[in-house]
Amino acid sequence: MQTSDHQNSGGIHQFYHQPVRKLEPYCLSEVQILDNNECPSNGIQQTHISCGAYNEQYFTLESAPVSAGYIVCDSSPSDGSVSSNRSPFSPQGSQSYLSDPHHSPDNASGSPLSGSSVVDDGNELRHKLRELELSLLGPESDTTDSCNCCFRSGVLPQAASIARWKMVEMIPRLDLKQVLVACAKAVSENDMSKTAELMGLLEQMVSVSGEPIQRLGAYMLEGLRARLESSGSLIYKALKCKEPTGPELLSYMHILYQICPFYKFAYMSANVVIGEAIKNEPRIHIIDFQIAQGSQWISLIQALACRPGGPPFIRITGVDDSDSSYARGGGLDMVGLRLSKVAESCNVPFEFHAAGMSGCEVELENLRIYQGEALAVNFPYMLHHMPDESVSTRNHRDRLLRLIKSLQPKVVTLVEQESNTNTSAFLPRFVETLDYYNAMYESIDVARPRDDKQRISAEQHCVARDIVNIIACEGAERVERHELLGKWRSRFAMAGFTPYPLSSSVSVAIKDMLNDYSQNFWLQERNGALFLSWKNRALVTSSAWV
Repeated sequence: MQTSDHQNSGGIHQFYHQPVRKLEPYCLSEVQILDNNECPSNGIQQTHISCGAYNEQYFTLESAPVSAGYIVCDSSPSDGSVSSNRSPFSPQGSQSYLSDPHHSPDNASGSPLSGSSVVDDGNELRHKLRELELSLLGPESDTTDSCNCCFRSGVLPQAASIARWKMVEMIPRLDLKQVLVACAKAVSENDMSKTAELMGLLEQMVSVSGEPIQRLGAYMLEGLRARLESSGSLIYKALKCKEPTGPELLSYMHILYQICPFYKFAYMSANVVIGEAIKNEPRIHIIDFQIAQGSQWISLIQALACRPGGPPFIRITGVDDSDSSYARGGGLDMVGLRLSKVAESCNVPFEFHAAGMSGCEVELENLRIYQGEALAVNFPYMLHHMPDESVSTRNHRDRLLRLIKSLQPKVVTLVEQESNTNTSAFLPRFVETLDYYNAMYESIDVARPRDDKQRISAEQHCVARDIVNIIACEGAERVERHELLGKWRSRFAMAGFTPYPLSSSVSVAIKDMLNDYSQNFWLQERNGALFLSWKNRALVTSSAWV
Protein backbone atom coordinates (compact mmCIF):
# COMPACT_ATOMS: atom_id res chain seq x y z
CA MET A 1 0.00 0.00 0.00
CA GLN A 2 -2.51 10.20 -4.18
CA THR A 3 -2.95 13.75 -4.65
CA SER A 4 -4.69 15.20 -7.64
CA ASP A 5 -1.27 15.60 -9.23
CA HIS A 6 -1.04 12.02 -10.39
CA GLN A 7 2.61 12.14 -11.29
CA ASN A 8 3.35 12.65 -7.65
CA SER A 9 1.91 9.54 -6.05
CA GLY A 10 -0.39 6.59 -6.52
CA GLY A 11 -2.76 4.32 -4.68
CA ILE A 12 -6.12 2.88 -4.10
CA HIS A 13 -8.30 5.95 -3.71
CA GLN A 14 -6.66 8.91 -5.36
CA PHE A 15 -9.53 9.28 -7.80
CA TYR A 16 -12.45 9.02 -5.37
CA HIS A 17 -13.09 12.74 -5.56
CA GLN A 18 -12.80 13.05 -9.34
CA PRO A 19 -15.94 13.95 -11.30
CA VAL A 20 -17.69 11.03 -12.96
CA ARG A 21 -18.16 11.15 -16.70
CA LYS A 22 -20.73 8.84 -18.26
CA LEU A 23 -19.26 5.93 -20.23
CA GLU A 24 -20.48 5.34 -23.74
CA PRO A 25 -22.10 1.93 -24.27
CA TYR A 26 -19.86 -0.95 -25.24
CA CYS A 27 -20.73 -3.70 -27.64
CA LEU A 28 -21.63 -6.87 -25.73
CA SER A 29 -21.66 -5.06 -22.40
CA GLU A 30 -25.22 -5.50 -21.20
CA VAL A 31 -24.04 -7.89 -18.48
CA GLN A 32 -22.75 -5.92 -15.49
CA ILE A 33 -20.07 -8.03 -13.84
CA LEU A 34 -19.19 -5.94 -10.81
CA ASP A 35 -21.29 -5.84 -7.68
CA ASN A 36 -21.53 -3.05 -5.18
CA ASN A 37 -20.78 -4.63 -1.84
CA GLU A 38 -20.45 -2.92 1.46
CA CYS A 39 -18.17 -4.16 4.16
CA PRO A 40 -19.28 -4.03 7.78
CA SER A 41 -16.51 -3.39 10.22
CA ASN A 42 -15.47 -5.96 12.77
CA GLY A 43 -13.77 -5.33 16.07
CA ILE A 44 -10.36 -6.86 16.67
CA GLN A 45 -9.03 -7.59 20.16
CA GLN A 46 -5.48 -6.64 21.08
CA THR A 47 -3.06 -8.37 23.40
CA HIS A 48 -2.59 -6.71 26.79
CA ILE A 49 0.91 -6.38 28.21
CA SER A 50 2.33 -4.51 31.13
CA CYS A 51 3.72 -1.31 29.61
CA GLY A 52 0.57 0.72 30.22
CA ALA A 53 -2.66 1.56 28.43
CA TYR A 54 -4.60 4.52 27.26
CA ASN A 55 -7.94 5.02 25.59
CA GLU A 56 -8.43 6.89 22.34
CA GLN A 57 -10.93 7.15 19.52
CA TYR A 58 -8.62 6.27 16.65
CA PHE A 59 -9.19 3.88 13.81
CA THR A 60 -6.29 1.80 12.60
CA LEU A 61 -5.88 -1.58 10.99
CA GLU A 62 -5.28 -3.33 14.27
CA SER A 63 -8.20 -1.66 16.03
CA ALA A 64 -11.96 -1.86 16.11
CA PRO A 65 -13.45 0.39 13.41
CA VAL A 66 -15.93 2.21 15.63
CA SER A 67 -14.11 2.73 18.91
CA ALA A 68 -11.49 0.90 20.86
CA GLY A 69 -9.27 1.02 23.91
CA TYR A 70 -5.70 0.85 22.67
CA ILE A 71 -3.01 -1.04 24.48
CA VAL A 72 -0.10 1.07 23.36
CA CYS A 73 2.61 -1.36 24.34
CA ASP A 74 1.24 -4.36 22.54
CA SER A 75 4.29 -6.51 22.16
CA SER A 76 3.26 -8.11 18.89
CA PRO A 77 5.75 -7.09 16.22
CA SER A 78 3.18 -7.72 13.52
CA ASP A 79 0.89 -4.85 14.45
CA GLY A 80 0.76 -2.38 11.64
CA SER A 81 -1.24 -0.08 9.51
CA VAL A 82 -1.52 0.27 5.79
CA SER A 83 -1.36 3.55 3.98
CA SER A 84 -4.34 4.50 1.94
CA ASN A 85 -2.26 5.02 -1.21
CA ARG A 86 -0.93 1.51 -1.68
CA SER A 87 -1.77 -2.14 -2.16
CA PRO A 88 -2.54 -4.10 -1.80
CA PHE A 89 0.91 -1.32 -9.39
CA SER A 90 3.06 4.44 -21.40
CA PRO A 91 6.19 5.75 -22.42
CA GLN A 92 7.91 3.71 -25.07
CA GLY A 93 10.59 2.65 -22.63
CA SER A 94 13.49 3.97 -20.63
CA GLN A 95 16.96 3.66 -22.08
CA SER A 96 18.09 2.24 -18.77
CA TYR A 97 15.35 -0.34 -18.32
CA LEU A 98 14.50 -3.57 -20.12
CA SER A 99 10.77 -3.94 -20.61
CA ASP A 100 10.86 -7.75 -20.79
CA PRO A 101 9.94 -9.05 -17.32
CA HIS A 102 12.14 -12.09 -17.79
CA HIS A 103 15.41 -10.28 -18.42
CA SER A 104 16.11 -9.48 -14.79
CA PRO A 105 18.34 -11.95 -12.93
CA ASP A 106 16.13 -11.36 -9.89
CA ASN A 107 12.98 -12.70 -11.53
CA ALA A 108 13.48 -16.20 -10.26
CA SER A 109 10.08 -17.59 -11.02
CA GLY A 110 9.39 -15.63 -14.16
CA SER A 111 6.00 -15.17 -15.70
CA PRO A 112 4.46 -18.33 -17.14
CA LEU A 113 2.90 -16.26 -19.91
CA SER A 114 5.89 -15.44 -22.09
CA GLY A 115 5.93 -13.05 -25.01
CA SER A 116 5.70 -15.89 -27.52
CA SER A 117 2.82 -17.50 -25.65
CA VAL A 118 0.87 -14.27 -25.97
CA VAL A 119 1.00 -14.56 -29.74
CA ASP A 120 0.45 -18.32 -29.80
CA ASP A 121 -2.50 -18.22 -27.40
CA GLY A 122 -4.03 -15.28 -29.23
CA ASN A 123 -3.74 -17.00 -32.60
CA GLU A 124 -5.13 -20.25 -31.22
CA LEU A 125 -8.13 -18.50 -29.73
CA ARG A 126 -8.64 -16.46 -32.88
CA HIS A 127 -8.79 -19.69 -34.92
CA LYS A 128 -11.27 -21.22 -32.47
CA LEU A 129 -13.52 -18.20 -32.67
CA ARG A 130 -13.33 -18.05 -36.45
CA GLU A 131 -14.23 -21.74 -36.72
CA LEU A 132 -17.21 -21.11 -34.49
CA GLU A 133 -18.29 -18.12 -36.58
CA LEU A 134 -18.09 -20.18 -39.76
CA SER A 135 -20.09 -23.02 -38.27
CA LEU A 136 -22.79 -20.66 -37.01
CA LEU A 137 -23.03 -18.06 -39.77
CA GLY A 138 -21.37 -19.61 -42.81
CA PRO A 139 -18.22 -18.61 -44.72
CA GLU A 140 -19.74 -15.38 -46.09
CA SER A 141 -20.76 -14.02 -42.72
CA ASP A 142 -20.36 -10.32 -42.07
CA THR A 143 -19.91 -10.74 -38.31
CA THR A 144 -16.76 -8.69 -38.31
CA ASP A 145 -18.31 -5.67 -39.98
CA SER A 146 -21.50 -5.86 -38.01
CA CYS A 147 -19.69 -6.27 -34.71
CA ASN A 148 -17.41 -3.36 -35.49
CA CYS A 149 -20.49 -1.26 -36.18
CA CYS A 150 -22.21 -2.38 -33.00
CA PHE A 151 -19.11 -1.59 -30.97
CA ARG A 152 -19.56 2.02 -31.92
CA SER A 153 -23.32 2.13 -31.58
CA GLY A 154 -23.99 -0.32 -28.75
CA VAL A 155 -26.55 -2.25 -30.88
CA LEU A 156 -26.14 -5.92 -31.77
CA PRO A 157 -27.42 -7.12 -35.17
CA GLN A 158 -29.49 -10.29 -34.91
CA ALA A 159 -26.94 -12.58 -36.57
CA ALA A 160 -24.09 -11.42 -34.34
CA SER A 161 -26.35 -11.72 -31.29
CA ILE A 162 -27.20 -15.33 -32.15
CA ALA A 163 -23.51 -16.10 -32.64
CA ARG A 164 -22.60 -14.41 -29.39
CA TRP A 165 -25.02 -16.40 -27.28
CA LYS A 166 -24.13 -19.68 -28.96
CA MET A 167 -20.51 -18.93 -28.17
CA VAL A 168 -21.46 -19.33 -24.52
CA GLU A 169 -21.59 -23.08 -25.16
CA MET A 170 -17.90 -22.94 -26.07
CA ILE A 171 -16.84 -21.15 -22.87
CA PRO A 172 -16.05 -24.27 -20.79
CA ARG A 173 -13.50 -25.28 -23.45
CA LEU A 174 -11.73 -21.89 -23.40
CA ASP A 175 -8.90 -20.85 -21.12
CA LEU A 176 -9.68 -17.55 -19.38
CA LYS A 177 -6.06 -16.42 -19.37
CA GLN A 178 -5.85 -16.99 -23.12
CA VAL A 179 -9.04 -15.01 -23.72
CA LEU A 180 -7.80 -12.13 -21.55
CA VAL A 181 -4.46 -11.97 -23.32
CA ALA A 182 -6.10 -12.27 -26.73
CA CYS A 183 -8.43 -9.40 -25.86
CA ALA A 184 -5.50 -7.27 -24.69
CA LYS A 185 -3.69 -8.09 -27.93
CA ALA A 186 -6.73 -6.98 -29.94
CA VAL A 187 -6.84 -3.74 -27.96
CA SER A 188 -3.13 -3.15 -28.56
CA GLU A 189 -3.64 -3.70 -32.30
CA ASN A 190 -6.74 -1.46 -32.34
CA ASP A 191 -8.81 -4.37 -33.66
CA MET A 192 -12.20 -3.19 -32.44
CA SER A 193 -14.27 -6.00 -33.93
CA LYS A 194 -12.15 -8.68 -32.27
CA THR A 195 -12.04 -6.66 -29.05
CA ALA A 196 -15.85 -6.49 -28.92
CA GLU A 197 -16.08 -10.19 -29.69
CA LEU A 198 -13.71 -11.15 -26.90
CA MET A 199 -15.19 -8.75 -24.37
CA GLY A 200 -18.53 -10.44 -24.94
CA LEU A 201 -16.94 -13.79 -24.16
CA LEU A 202 -15.15 -12.44 -21.11
CA GLU A 203 -18.37 -11.12 -19.63
CA GLN A 204 -19.62 -14.70 -19.48
CA MET A 205 -16.39 -16.03 -17.98
CA VAL A 206 -15.51 -13.62 -15.15
CA SER A 207 -17.03 -13.18 -11.68
CA VAL A 208 -16.09 -11.19 -8.58
CA SER A 209 -17.11 -14.19 -6.46
CA GLY A 210 -15.55 -16.91 -8.61
CA GLU A 211 -12.15 -18.54 -8.77
CA PRO A 212 -9.09 -16.29 -8.42
CA ILE A 213 -8.57 -15.95 -12.17
CA GLN A 214 -12.28 -15.15 -12.64
CA ARG A 215 -12.14 -12.40 -10.02
CA LEU A 216 -8.95 -10.96 -11.44
CA GLY A 217 -10.40 -11.24 -14.95
CA ALA A 218 -13.40 -9.10 -13.93
CA TYR A 219 -11.15 -6.19 -13.00
CA MET A 220 -8.76 -6.64 -15.91
CA LEU A 221 -11.74 -6.52 -18.27
CA GLU A 222 -12.79 -3.24 -16.69
CA GLY A 223 -9.24 -1.98 -17.16
CA LEU A 224 -9.39 -2.78 -20.86
CA ARG A 225 -12.70 -0.98 -21.19
CA ALA A 226 -11.35 2.06 -19.39
CA ARG A 227 -8.31 2.02 -21.67
CA LEU A 228 -10.54 2.09 -24.73
CA GLU A 229 -12.32 5.11 -23.29
CA SER A 230 -8.95 6.88 -22.86
CA SER A 231 -10.49 8.44 -19.79
CA GLY A 232 -7.19 8.79 -17.96
CA SER A 233 -7.66 10.10 -14.46
CA LEU A 234 -11.37 9.26 -14.55
CA ILE A 235 -10.93 5.55 -15.29
CA TYR A 236 -11.71 4.32 -11.79
CA LYS A 237 -15.38 5.10 -12.30
CA ALA A 238 -15.46 2.07 -14.57
CA LEU A 239 -15.40 -0.13 -11.49
CA LYS A 240 -19.05 0.82 -10.87
CA CYS A 241 -18.50 0.77 -7.11
CA LYS A 242 -19.77 3.08 -4.42
CA GLU A 243 -17.20 5.47 -2.98
CA PRO A 244 -16.39 4.17 0.51
CA THR A 245 -16.18 6.40 3.52
CA GLY A 246 -12.81 6.77 5.23
CA PRO A 247 -13.65 4.22 7.97
CA GLU A 248 -15.03 1.82 5.35
CA LEU A 249 -11.87 2.12 3.28
CA LEU A 250 -9.68 1.48 6.30
CA SER A 251 -11.81 -1.52 7.25
CA TYR A 252 -11.26 -2.99 3.78
CA MET A 253 -7.53 -2.45 4.17
CA HIS A 254 -7.70 -4.09 7.58
CA ILE A 255 -9.16 -7.19 5.94
CA LEU A 256 -6.20 -7.40 3.58
CA TYR A 257 -3.83 -6.80 6.49
CA GLN A 258 -5.36 -9.82 8.23
CA ILE A 259 -5.40 -12.26 5.35
CA CYS A 260 -2.20 -11.29 3.50
CA PRO A 261 1.33 -11.21 4.99
CA PHE A 262 2.62 -8.48 2.65
CA TYR A 263 2.25 -5.54 5.03
CA LYS A 264 3.55 -7.40 8.06
CA PHE A 265 6.49 -8.56 5.94
CA ALA A 266 7.30 -4.93 5.14
CA TYR A 267 6.98 -3.63 8.69
CA MET A 268 8.75 -6.47 10.45
CA SER A 269 11.71 -6.73 8.08
CA ALA A 270 12.30 -2.96 8.20
CA ASN A 271 11.95 -2.76 11.99
CA VAL A 272 14.46 -5.55 12.65
CA VAL A 273 17.01 -4.00 10.28
CA ILE A 274 16.57 -0.48 11.68
CA GLY A 275 16.60 -1.70 15.27
CA GLU A 276 19.95 -3.43 14.73
CA ALA A 277 21.48 -0.49 12.85
CA ILE A 278 20.75 2.06 15.60
CA LYS A 279 20.95 -0.19 18.67
CA ASN A 280 23.75 1.79 20.36
CA GLU A 281 22.79 5.30 19.26
CA PRO A 282 21.71 7.85 21.89
CA ARG A 283 19.70 10.01 19.43
CA ILE A 284 17.71 8.50 16.57
CA HIS A 285 15.88 10.09 13.65
CA ILE A 286 13.59 7.88 11.52
CA ILE A 287 12.16 9.23 8.25
CA ASP A 288 9.18 7.18 7.10
CA PHE A 289 8.13 7.99 3.54
CA GLN A 290 4.75 6.27 3.98
CA ILE A 291 3.85 6.84 7.63
CA ALA A 292 0.14 5.88 7.26
CA GLN A 293 -1.24 5.37 10.81
CA GLY A 294 2.28 5.11 12.26
CA SER A 295 1.62 1.72 13.83
CA GLN A 296 4.81 0.24 12.40
CA TRP A 297 6.84 2.16 14.96
CA ILE A 298 4.95 1.17 18.11
CA SER A 299 6.83 -2.10 18.56
CA LEU A 300 10.19 -0.41 17.84
CA ILE A 301 9.53 2.30 20.45
CA GLN A 302 8.63 -0.40 22.94
CA ALA A 303 11.79 -2.37 22.18
CA LEU A 304 14.03 0.69 22.51
CA ALA A 305 12.35 1.54 25.82
CA CYS A 306 13.85 -1.64 27.26
CA ARG A 307 17.39 -0.94 26.05
CA PRO A 308 20.10 -1.41 28.72
CA GLY A 309 21.24 1.96 30.00
CA GLY A 310 17.95 3.63 29.20
CA PRO A 311 16.01 4.51 26.04
CA PRO A 312 17.40 6.81 23.35
CA PHE A 313 15.82 10.04 22.15
CA ILE A 314 13.63 9.22 19.14
CA ARG A 315 12.39 11.62 16.48
CA ILE A 316 10.17 10.40 13.66
CA THR A 317 9.47 12.39 10.50
CA GLY A 318 6.31 11.15 8.81
CA VAL A 319 5.91 11.84 5.10
CA ASP A 320 2.46 11.27 3.65
CA ASP A 321 0.34 13.08 1.10
CA SER A 322 -3.05 14.52 1.92
CA ASP A 323 -5.04 11.63 0.45
CA SER A 324 -3.95 9.33 3.27
CA SER A 325 -5.87 11.51 5.70
CA TYR A 326 -9.07 10.33 4.00
CA ALA A 327 -8.70 6.82 5.39
CA ARG A 328 -7.06 8.03 8.59
CA GLY A 329 -9.86 10.45 9.32
CA GLY A 330 -7.44 13.31 9.94
CA GLY A 331 -4.01 14.72 9.30
CA LEU A 332 -0.56 13.65 10.38
CA ASP A 333 -1.04 15.39 13.71
CA MET A 334 -3.19 12.39 14.69
CA VAL A 335 -0.25 10.08 13.99
CA GLY A 336 2.10 12.27 16.00
CA LEU A 337 -0.28 12.39 18.94
CA ARG A 338 -0.73 8.65 18.93
CA LEU A 339 3.01 7.88 18.81
CA SER A 340 3.71 10.52 21.45
CA LYS A 341 1.29 8.78 23.82
CA VAL A 342 2.98 5.45 23.12
CA ALA A 343 6.42 6.90 23.85
CA GLU A 344 5.20 8.68 26.98
CA SER A 345 3.68 5.47 28.35
CA CYS A 346 7.05 3.77 27.88
CA ASN A 347 9.14 6.71 29.18
CA VAL A 348 10.87 7.29 25.84
CA PRO A 349 11.91 10.86 24.90
CA PHE A 350 10.09 11.51 21.64
CA GLU A 351 9.34 14.10 18.96
CA PHE A 352 7.23 13.84 15.81
CA HIS A 353 7.61 15.97 12.71
CA ALA A 354 4.82 15.96 10.11
CA ALA A 355 5.73 16.39 6.44
CA GLY A 356 2.32 16.33 4.78
CA MET A 357 3.35 16.08 1.14
CA SER A 358 4.08 13.69 -1.68
CA GLY A 359 7.55 12.22 -1.97
CA CYS A 360 7.93 14.19 -5.19
CA GLU A 361 7.68 17.41 -3.20
CA VAL A 362 10.19 16.50 -0.49
CA GLU A 363 13.29 18.67 -0.31
CA LEU A 364 16.09 18.82 2.26
CA GLU A 365 14.46 21.60 4.29
CA ASN A 366 11.33 19.45 4.81
CA LEU A 367 13.24 16.76 6.72
CA ARG A 368 14.78 18.75 9.62
CA ILE A 369 18.14 17.00 9.74
CA TYR A 370 20.19 17.72 12.88
CA GLN A 371 23.79 16.96 13.76
CA GLY A 372 24.36 14.09 16.17
CA GLU A 373 21.30 12.05 15.20
CA ALA A 374 21.60 8.57 13.73
CA LEU A 375 19.38 8.58 10.65
CA ALA A 376 17.28 5.66 9.36
CA VAL A 377 15.03 5.96 6.29
CA ASN A 378 12.09 3.71 5.41
CA PHE A 379 10.60 3.26 1.90
CA PRO A 380 7.63 0.83 2.27
CA TYR A 381 5.79 0.23 -1.03
CA MET A 382 6.36 3.86 -1.93
CA LEU A 383 9.16 4.43 -4.42
CA HIS A 384 7.28 2.79 -7.30
CA HIS A 385 4.85 5.72 -7.15
CA MET A 386 7.65 8.20 -7.91
CA PRO A 387 7.84 9.10 -11.62
CA ASP A 388 11.20 8.23 -13.14
CA GLU A 389 13.09 9.42 -16.20
CA SER A 390 10.52 7.87 -18.55
CA VAL A 391 7.76 10.09 -17.11
CA SER A 392 9.34 13.31 -15.90
CA THR A 393 12.55 15.12 -16.73
CA ARG A 394 12.96 15.75 -13.00
CA ASN A 395 13.11 11.98 -12.40
CA HIS A 396 11.89 12.15 -8.79
CA ARG A 397 12.58 8.44 -8.27
CA ASP A 398 16.34 8.89 -8.58
CA ARG A 399 16.35 12.46 -7.22
CA LEU A 400 14.89 11.28 -3.94
CA LEU A 401 17.49 8.52 -3.61
CA ARG A 402 20.33 10.97 -4.21
CA LEU A 403 18.86 13.33 -1.61
CA ILE A 404 18.69 10.59 1.01
CA LYS A 405 22.22 9.41 0.26
CA SER A 406 23.52 12.95 0.82
CA LEU A 407 22.19 12.75 4.41
CA GLN A 408 24.55 9.83 5.19
CA PRO A 409 21.95 7.56 6.81
CA LYS A 410 22.90 4.60 8.98
CA VAL A 411 20.50 2.43 6.97
CA VAL A 412 17.74 2.71 4.32
CA THR A 413 15.08 0.00 4.05
CA LEU A 414 13.22 -0.75 0.82
CA VAL A 415 10.16 -2.99 0.37
CA GLU A 416 8.59 -3.24 -3.08
CA GLN A 417 6.41 -5.48 -5.18
CA GLU A 418 8.46 -7.78 -7.39
CA SER A 419 6.80 -6.91 -10.66
CA ASN A 420 7.81 -5.20 -13.89
CA THR A 421 5.18 -2.66 -14.94
CA ASN A 422 7.13 0.58 -15.17
CA THR A 423 8.32 1.06 -18.74
CA SER A 424 6.93 -2.10 -20.35
CA ALA A 425 4.79 -1.66 -23.45
CA PHE A 426 1.09 -2.29 -22.97
CA LEU A 427 0.80 -5.97 -23.97
CA PRO A 428 3.76 -7.35 -21.95
CA ARG A 429 2.65 -5.14 -19.06
CA PHE A 430 -0.83 -6.67 -19.26
CA VAL A 431 0.63 -10.19 -19.23
CA GLU A 432 2.90 -9.37 -16.29
CA THR A 433 -0.02 -7.88 -14.36
CA LEU A 434 -2.13 -10.94 -15.09
CA ASP A 435 0.56 -13.29 -13.80
CA TYR A 436 1.47 -11.23 -10.73
CA TYR A 437 -2.04 -10.52 -9.49
CA ASN A 438 -3.24 -14.03 -10.26
CA ALA A 439 -0.75 -15.25 -7.66
CA MET A 440 -1.93 -12.57 -5.24
CA TYR A 441 -5.61 -13.47 -5.76
CA GLU A 442 -4.79 -17.14 -5.23
CA SER A 443 -3.20 -16.28 -1.90
CA ILE A 444 -6.28 -14.31 -0.86
CA ASP A 445 -8.55 -17.15 -1.99
CA VAL A 446 -7.28 -19.57 0.67
CA ALA A 447 -8.07 -17.11 3.48
CA ARG A 448 -11.68 -16.13 2.79
CA PRO A 449 -14.73 -17.81 1.18
CA ARG A 450 -15.29 -16.83 -2.43
CA ASP A 451 -18.70 -15.30 -1.75
CA ASP A 452 -17.43 -13.30 1.23
CA LYS A 453 -18.65 -9.73 0.66
CA GLN A 454 -15.90 -8.27 2.83
CA ARG A 455 -13.26 -9.92 0.67
CA ILE A 456 -15.01 -8.75 -2.50
CA SER A 457 -15.08 -5.17 -1.20
CA ALA A 458 -11.44 -5.34 -0.09
CA GLU A 459 -10.33 -6.60 -3.49
CA GLN A 460 -12.48 -4.04 -5.26
CA HIS A 461 -11.37 -0.97 -3.30
CA CYS A 462 -7.79 -1.90 -2.35
CA VAL A 463 -6.45 -4.02 -5.21
CA ALA A 464 -8.62 -3.65 -8.31
CA ARG A 465 -8.02 0.08 -8.61
CA ASP A 466 -4.28 -0.46 -8.89
CA ILE A 467 -4.86 -3.11 -11.56
CA VAL A 468 -7.09 -0.77 -13.57
CA ASN A 469 -4.49 2.00 -13.30
CA ILE A 470 -1.74 -0.27 -14.65
CA ILE A 471 -3.85 -1.37 -17.62
CA ALA A 472 -5.82 1.74 -18.50
CA CYS A 473 -3.45 4.65 -17.89
CA GLU A 474 -0.30 5.91 -19.58
CA GLY A 475 2.16 8.70 -18.93
CA ALA A 476 1.89 10.65 -15.69
CA GLU A 477 -1.59 9.24 -15.03
CA ARG A 478 -0.15 5.72 -14.61
CA VAL A 479 1.12 5.90 -11.05
CA GLU A 480 1.50 2.16 -10.39
CA ARG A 481 5.01 1.66 -11.84
CA HIS A 482 6.64 -1.36 -10.23
CA GLU A 483 10.19 -2.47 -10.88
CA LEU A 484 12.08 -5.69 -10.17
CA LEU A 485 14.73 -5.76 -7.47
CA GLY A 486 17.44 -5.85 -10.12
CA LYS A 487 16.38 -2.42 -11.32
CA TRP A 488 16.16 -1.07 -7.78
CA ARG A 489 19.71 -2.30 -7.21
CA SER A 490 20.86 -0.32 -10.21
CA ARG A 491 19.09 2.83 -9.02
CA PHE A 492 20.50 2.59 -5.49
CA ALA A 493 24.00 1.91 -6.84
CA MET A 494 23.81 4.95 -9.15
CA ALA A 495 22.81 7.06 -6.13
CA GLY A 496 25.94 5.86 -4.27
CA PHE A 497 24.41 3.19 -2.00
CA THR A 498 25.83 -0.23 -1.20
CA PRO A 499 23.84 -3.23 0.12
CA TYR A 500 23.42 -3.44 3.89
CA PRO A 501 23.78 -7.05 5.09
CA LEU A 502 20.65 -8.60 6.58
CA SER A 503 21.20 -10.58 9.76
CA SER A 504 19.61 -13.95 10.42
CA SER A 505 17.26 -12.23 12.88
CA VAL A 506 15.30 -10.76 9.97
CA SER A 507 14.63 -14.15 8.38
CA VAL A 508 13.76 -15.71 11.72
CA ALA A 509 11.17 -13.01 12.47
CA ILE A 510 9.55 -13.30 9.03
CA LYS A 511 9.45 -17.10 9.05
CA ASP A 512 7.83 -17.03 12.46
CA MET A 513 5.20 -14.60 11.16
CA LEU A 514 4.50 -16.79 8.12
CA ASN A 515 3.46 -19.67 10.40
CA ASP A 516 0.10 -17.90 10.65
CA TYR A 517 -0.47 -18.10 6.87
CA SER A 518 -0.75 -20.71 4.13
CA GLN A 519 2.23 -22.99 3.61
CA ASN A 520 2.27 -21.83 -0.01
CA PHE A 521 3.92 -18.63 1.22
CA TRP A 522 7.64 -19.09 1.55
CA LEU A 523 10.71 -16.96 2.20
CA GLN A 524 13.99 -17.00 0.30
CA GLU A 525 17.15 -15.02 0.96
CA ARG A 526 19.02 -14.29 -2.25
CA ASN A 527 21.85 -11.89 -3.00
CA GLY A 528 21.43 -10.07 0.30
CA ALA A 529 17.66 -9.54 -0.03
CA LEU A 530 14.51 -11.33 1.12
CA PHE A 531 11.93 -12.59 -1.36
CA LEU A 532 8.40 -13.40 -0.19
CA SER A 533 6.78 -15.78 -2.68
CA TRP A 534 3.47 -17.48 -3.28
CA LYS A 535 4.23 -20.91 -4.74
CA ASN A 536 6.71 -20.23 -7.56
CA ARG A 537 5.99 -16.50 -7.92
CA ALA A 538 8.01 -13.89 -6.00
CA LEU A 539 5.60 -11.15 -4.92
CA VAL A 540 7.51 -8.84 -2.56
CA THR A 541 11.17 -8.10 -1.79
CA SER A 542 12.85 -6.48 1.19
CA SER A 543 16.38 -5.06 1.08
CA ALA A 544 18.55 -2.60 3.00
CA TRP A 545 21.13 -0.05 1.87
CA VAL A 546 23.77 2.24 3.28
